[in-house]
Amino acid sequence: MLSFIPGFLLGLSLIVAIGAQNAFVIRQGLTKQHVFLVVAICAIADAALIAVGIAGLGAVLLSLPWLLEIIRWFGVAYLGWFGVRSVMSAFKNESMDASGGQSLSRGKVVAAVLGFTLLNPHVYLDTVILVGSVGNQFGDDRWFFGAGAMLASLIWFTSLGFGARAASGLMSKPVFWRVLDSVIALVMFSIAGMLAFYKF
Repeated sequence: MLSFIPGFLLGLSLIVAIGAQNAFVIRQGLTKQHVFLVVAICAIADAALIAVGIAGLGAVLLSLPWLLEIIRWFGVAYLGWFGVRSVMSAFKNESMDASGGQSLSRGKVVAAVLGFTLLNPHVYLDTVILVGSVGNQFGDDRWFFGAGAMLASLIWFTSLGFGARAASGLMSKPVFWRVLDSVIALVMFSIAGMLAFYKF
């Protein structure tokens, strides 16, 4: 428990900030579309990244700055594209219905959530490098530390996705969706800008 609890708290503190991935989970929860799939992908991807960090891949990534640069610019392009789509969706009446609206196919949802997860260099800095390096300070107990961080991720995404799904009935007015899509667009553009100018 002395290594599990710090892992849980560090994992939770890193993931709670609203970013592109969390915004997408909230939107899918509110539209009640593929919520379990989105939550499962986010939690599994985080667990896998934490595991490779605990296993020592964080040190390898730090020695390959060109790889982070490639991921950075893919991330900028992807987030910018999704931001434009969110702006367009804010002005389309058919996207405003919480019970259905503009439905994304399963394949598009999987591609989107994997993009938000894997094309953001901060994901690697947080999970692989930071959690991995801190976890390795616990020696033989590093996997308990990693398990704590993984559990924090699972609890957060489950609460976010299914919490938004439960609240979707209260958010059926078209103006809500216009505001939500506008906020999501702002988040996407902000993160894209930050990635473009961030010094790794």
